Amino acid sequence: MEVFVARQPILTKKQEVFAYELLYRNNKHDNLYANLDSDQATSEVINSFLQIGIEELSDGKPCFVNFTETLLENTVPTFLQPELMVVEILETVRPTEKIIENCMKLKAQGYKIALDDFELVENDINFNKLISLADIIKIDIQKTNRFEQLKIMNELQNRNIVFLAEKVETREEFEQCLYDGYSYFQGYFFSKPVILSSKDIPVFNHNLYIIISELSKEDPDIDRLSNIIESDVSLSYKLLRLLNSPTIGLVYKIKSIKQAIVLLGLIELRKWVYVLSFREQLEKTDPVIDEVIKLSLTRAKASELISLHIGKRKESSSMFLMGLFSLVEPIFKKPLEEILQKLPLDQEIKDSLLGLETSLTPVRDLVFAAEKGEWNKVGPLVKELGINAENYNDLYKKSLMWAKEVMDGNDMA
Repeated sequence: MEVFVARQPILTKKQEVFAYELLYRNNKHDNLYANLDSDQATSEVINSFLQIGIEELSDGKPCFVNFTETLLENTVPTFLQPELMVVEILETVRPTEKIIENCMKLKAQGYKIALDDFELVENDINFNKLISLADIIKIDIQKTNRFEQLKIMNELQNRNIVFLAEKVETREEFEQCLYDGYSYFQGYFFSKPVILSSKDIPVFNHNLYIIISELSKEDPDIDRLSNIIESDVSLSYKLLRLLNSPTIGLVYKIKSIKQAIVLLGLIELRKWVYVLSFREQLEKTDPVIDEVIKLSLTRAKASELISLHIGKRKESSSMFLMGLFSLVEPIFKKPLEEILQKLPLDQEIKDSLLGLETSLTPVRDLVFAAEKGEWNKVGPLVKELGINAENYNDLYKKSLMWAKEVMDGNDMA
């Protein structure tokens, strides 16, 4: 059996990351391989978490983990510490006496319980018992209309329960859910800008310091400079904008950051970095943008590593840039088409970012689909690319670790 793992952020009212939901193919209904025993599925899912490492997946935050009846019947959730995991009970789980008993044991051990895709069920004693054990109720706002959402929240308002809005796809939906009383929010509402305005993202100051130090050497290391710049979305964007300015008059299309540095030249690079260092402010970006930047870094590294894994070394730099710039729209609060017009990127990278079919799209589609837990798309793509679950999960783990180290300020040279 192949089990793929991905994660999605869960945000607070202040749009800070509270937790991550870990997503995986967890039963024969979701899995492309139908001849699967549920006990085997349980074993494989647990092994996948242990293989990747919960620390790498969680960034020290709680993880919402989906559990089927088999998992709950066997009280398997105790393989993770209570502070690291929220037991998320799928809507398909029947609240049998055994399930209720095991959930009570989990609560006694300090685990929090969330009910997924919640809908009210009348006159069901065990269902009411399950609600009484729940700490978090998750409501799919795309599937449940606002009247039903408010009805659920009103009927359960006197219980010690907080509500989480799932599938929050737009900023307007986030604002509405915030007004309605939700405490947590999950979805891709940060993916599209609402207000089109000029937005600048600060460069990581430690990156500027490292670059200046390297450029002060008699023989700067181009590879080291490339690694540092490509680990910073803002630096990469500004470098490409500089190359596209009338002053430079670039006639080439860029496929890698190293190519951009070589074309600009070390003398011009020094001038640009020194000017940039004076302009940069120490203010921190908002938490949502931080998470978007982390996601773009993860996408970039995952795309590059997959490309290298399948033997497409020449395309790996283009794959990296494709992932790196895949979220520039919400970062800079401008339409993607407008941003790409100002960047001297290779046309194939631009086409891939715009959703067109190119030689880069299978990797792009795999990274995006796995990220969202769209496993019906993942299966054909990994088969096409010749990647198995163990390979992908290992590359995904490395990408998460790399993005975390970059955001934490480690030197990536």
